[in-house]
Amino acid sequence: MNENCVSKSTILCIALLVCFGISFSANVSFAVDSDSSQLPLVYEGKTGIGTGKHIVFLAGDHEYRSEETLPALARMLAINHGFKCTVLFTVDPETGEIDPAADNLPGTEVLAEADLAVIFLRFKNLPDAQMRPIADYLNRGGPIVGLRTSTHAFKIPVGAKYSKYDYQYKGDEYSRGFGRQVLGESWSGHYGKNHVMATRLDIPAEAKSHPIMTGVEKPWAQSGGYWTVPIEGSQVLAYAQPLENMSPDSKPAVDKKPCPGVWTRKYKSEDGKTEGRVFTTTYGASEDLLDNDFRRMMLNSCLWTIGMENEITDKLNIDFVGGYNPATYQFGGHRRGVKPLELSDLQVPVMPTEKPIIIPERKKKKKNKDK
Repeated sequence: MNENCVSKSTILCIALLVCFGISFSANVSFAVDSDSSQLPLVYEGKTGIGTGKHIVFLAGDHEYRSEETLPALARMLAINHGFKCTVLFTVDPETGEIDPAADNLPGTEVLAEADLAVIFLRFKNLPDAQMRPIADYLNRGGPIVGLRTSTHAFKIPVGAKYSKYDYQYKGDEYSRGFGRQVLGESWSGHYGKNHVMATRLDIPAEAKSHPIMTGVEKPWAQSGGYWTVPIEGSQVLAYAQPLENMSPDSKPAVDKKPCPGVWTRKYKSEDGKTEGRVFTTTYGASEDLLDNDFRRMMLNSCLWTIGMENEITDKLNIDFVGGYNPATYQFGGHRRGVKPLELSDLQVPVMPTEKPIIIPERKKKKKNKDK
């Protein structure tokens, strides 16, 4: 081949770089590779309180649109505050498209350099090679922010290498798995109907001075509740009160007393030398993020878990970056055909509305005439 000739692949890479350089914010760094389906989505701010800190987001739940909540938070933290944010999605291994139900989460090895992991997973049984970096991160006592279904993030068969992280794990040494032992609670059942009952998050007097609640007044969530009894040693920051309807100012639902919906705790590293900070909320569906108080709480929680509570003020920017168009959360309700790197361009909203939502037809359960 003539040394003056340039390969088609090289020309394509140059074109992509030029194109991205025009369409991306100047505050974002990114990478281009011949196999872009294997690259994580990375936002990296250049200035701000988060400069030099790396947050890794793990998105993959079947219902509550974690693939929308987490990149929106990542953009906010990166562009508004200077963090490096890597977002990992569960993807279809054949197409590379985001698939919330897939048991395939490439890129978890980046957790080795993470200062914080933000987790929004549900019932995952990942390959050992993808699960190992998660276990390593937990073994070193890395800080954790856990949202919604992460109380039951893993569903791993008995006898598998990482079965102790299963939400129903029976062993006394790690009872009820990752949810209970790290986040402070495992799956304990719904408490308030989705799309019928919103949830008010009431901050008790003793929690109002906590750094995470700085500038947070009346948070509420559009998703229904989970019943929780957090593990001993947890500090409740907000109690979840199911409401009669979907309005934030509606009355409390009849016969639904409040239960913990937001709390903090610490867990120990494998060697017992490190105590990792943990923030857990049983909320965080894509539409929950529309509430300013809820969004501010999430920003503050990331700073607190990293140990940056001195940087928290009520003036920190919580604006969305590049537009936010959350889909109504429901099973199978994700936008089809989206690859992670499509969200690199900050002109592309989370999520692009031209992508279709195809709700699969759910099989009707046969009625038992004897009951």
